[in-house]
Amino acid sequence: MEVSKLFRLADHISYAENSVVSKTIIKKQTGTITLFAFDKGQGLSPHIAPFDALVQVVDGACVFIIGEIRNTMNTGDCIVLPSGIVHSVESITPFKMLLTMIKIS
Repeated sequence: MEVSKLFRLADHISYAENSVVSKTIIKKQTGTITLFAFDKGQGLSPHIAPFDALVQVVDGACVFIIGEIRNTMNTGDCIVLPSGIVHSVESITPFKMLLTMIKIS
């Protein structure tokens, strides 16, 4: 990514048929910011993250499952994924999201 240059998140990653695509925007020792594009029907299986993370949906619709709670999300919606809690995501439509993870000691 070029620094100090304007860009639109949704335009900076493309969908791939039957796939999940990711692109690292910033990767530092203190955390990462990653852009994802999920084709319809794609997702991430249940997993646990060691740090809290912020998810911002930049295009489309999905369902984030945190513990036992299902959260339907659309363009513009955000949610905090708590560390140590099982979560997963399922696409409803093709969707793009920005994941910001801040690592703390």
